Amino acid sequence: MKENPLPVNVEIKNAVQSIKAAILKSQARAAQMINHEQLSLYYGIGRFVSEHSRNGFWGTGAIDSISKQLRAELPGLKGFSAENIKLMRRFFEAWKDLERNSADTTTEIAENSGLQPPTNSVDTTTELQLIESEAKSIRQLQLTHDETFPVTAFLNISFSHHVAILRYAEQYEERKYYIQLAYQQRLKVDDLEEIIKAKTYDHRQALPNNFFKAIPDKALAIRTLQMFKDSYLLDYINVEDIDVSDPIDVDEKIIESKIVMNIKNFIMTFGKSFTYKGHQVHYDKLGHDHWIDLLFFNRELQSLVVVELKKGQFKPSYLGQLAAYLRVLDDEEKLPGENPSVGIILCKKADKAYVEYVLQDYLKPMGVATYQQMQNRLRELLPPEEDMKRLIEE
Repeated sequence: MKENPLPVNVEIKNAVQSIKAAILKSQARAAQMINHEQLSLYYGIGRFVSEHSRNGFWGTGAIDSISKQLRAELPGLKGFSAENIKLMRRFFEAWKDLERNSADTTTEIAENSGLQPPTNSVDTTTELQLIESEAKSIRQLQLTHDETFPVTAFLNISFSHHVAILRYAEQYEERKYYIQLAYQQRLKVDDLEEIIKAKTYDHRQALPNNFFKAIPDKALAIRTLQMFKDSYLLDYINVEDIDVSDPIDVDEKIIESKIVMNIKNFIMTFGKSFTYKGHQVHYDKLGHDHWIDLLFFNRELQSLVVVELKKGQFKPSYLGQLAAYLRVLDDEEKLPGENPSVGIILCKKADKAYVEYVLQDYLKPMGVATYQQMQNRLRELLPPEEDMKRLIEE
């Protein structure tokens, strides 16, 4: 009987890629579940230890004794030193107010499970049930006072990330920021610590970007993040002074020409570290023309900086164009010792969450900022037209 021929190489490659994708997806789900379970366990133990130790049910030195006994009865057990158990307690106490009906959670769990508040008596079964019940609460966070809390990010970063955030970030909003940042940028714990110590939260209005993924040197990534804002007021550009029939018809070239006429103001808007290199800078690469709107060099970053101007809403296609420019610059212009070129899309409007989503697959460091012109800013500051008419008539 004649055997069927083996699949061609292309089919084998496709099969391998399909199976590989399925494996990686499954592994990612498994890792996510493990992380959820670990956080839930530590949260439940944290609550259990908090309830017993803070209210005087245990004597001094109890946590050290518990840690030693645990490791004696479970040889090879890691992560349950006295210090780590105290960190579990801190983890619970930092976030307990976020639970549904947080003030009554412990009481409700006790009542629903038939358990009594902690006492000095030893009941292993009861205490195990209590820990397991309390551990579930972290997976059922119902926010009572903060709808902006990053629940997904909270549950998907490791306990070590949480420890770093609690250790180095003191304020509630600051901690929320770093939880989201660690999740979005897939930061390692060491990198997260550096970012927190660098007070990145103070520069949290930075533009949506992929700097931490695209720049291997995390210190440089932090400096790059701090170099740009998410929005700029170009108050020297007033389209009502530009000779066009309809301000909507104003395109990037007109805005660019006004910026070039006011280049000193534009540089001051971005920062003193920028040196202007030119506008509509032309590069011919493999027979294809590339025209860079505005080109700068930043001496603090030791990087060329491209600014691409767009008159309307952000579009994903802008990133592909910008990535091509950065590739050409790194090939043609970047000198030995300089860092990779950085690109900024400067557009009228941008959905930050969407920008960060589509930026994930780009390997060149890029960000997207928005700008406002003077008349638009004035419209924001002035009361509505009907209110102004009413005030004048009065």
